[in-house]
Amino acid sequence: MKVKIFSGNSNLELAKGIAESLNMPLGDASVKKFSDGEVNVEINESVRGKRVFIIQSTCKPANDNIMELLIMIDAFKRASASSITAVIPYYGYARQDRKVFPRAPISAKLVSDLLQVAGIDRLLTVDLHAGQIQGFFDIPVDHLYALPVMIDYIKSNIMEKFNEEVVIVSPDAGGVERARAYAKKINAGLAIVDKRRDRPNQSRALHVIGDVKNKIAIIVDDIVDTAGTLCNSAKALLDNGANKVFACITHPVLSGPAIERLTNSVLDKLIITNTIPLNENAKNCNKIVVLSVASLLAEAIRRIYHDDSVSSLFD
Repeated sequence: MKVKIFSGNSNLELAKGIAESLNMPLGDASVKKFSDGEVNVEINESVRGKRVFIIQSTCKPANDNIMELLIMIDAFKRASASSITAVIPYYGYARQDRKVFPRAPISAKLVSDLLQVAGIDRLLTVDLHAGQIQGFFDIPVDHLYALPVMIDYIKSNIMEKFNEEVVIVSPDAGGVERARAYAKKINAGLAIVDKRRDRPNQSRALHVIGDVKNKIAIIVDDIVDTAGTLCNSAKALLDNGANKVFACITHPVLSGPAIERLTNSVLDKLIITNTIPLNENAKNCNKIVVLSVASLLAEAIRRIYHDDSVSSLFD
């Protein structure tokens, strides 16, 4: 085989799932740290002339995981790999995609520059916070969506189980395009929660635009961080007459008070993917359901290797 799959330390379980779906082993690489904290990478097999895929979510600890990825890229480049694809299920720093106040950095662009200078030939990622981040790269970017995985769950575990009318909800105006895509797939209505953000990681839901009365509301978004927006939105939906509230959110950042908020919230279930591994506290939360995107990423890798269409995955 001319293809090799390697993984950093950020999400080994997902990497193993991808390799298993491709019916091939993970490549032999040692990614550790020296005593002073610097990253030490050793590639223990030949990759000369191989098409290398490196799986690494740049989640917490984001800076450590980014450095692991950059140093792995450099190692494979110097080991004469024919091409290097960074498979980043969760692209960290994506929320800093523009200047929102004077003298602010555009960190998402900086990360893209670092990846390209290190030597990647292609990026494969899932549900970027802002689609325009693809334009930060001068190389091909394959942007996958968790929508097919989420839709399967919605149909079999919510629509069939409860047999009630469903409405898809965007937690803010910026997510309407994503919510519309979900609604179109299941022929459901659409609603928006009008949200005003006072400062980072703090927001308050004001009112609901759209008809949610006597329906099952499903909030869709790309990232759940401190869960303040999500829990406020769920309460607003119930206050406006929704029967039940679920949430389908791709990336479970779940920082700070997120788990406590979810546990005490009116939300029935939070359906997430494994783009980011959960800590023990999150694993013990009975409101969280984890779906795997391993087979989705594996199929995208297979199509990239065979020069097949990746976009047709979502037709």
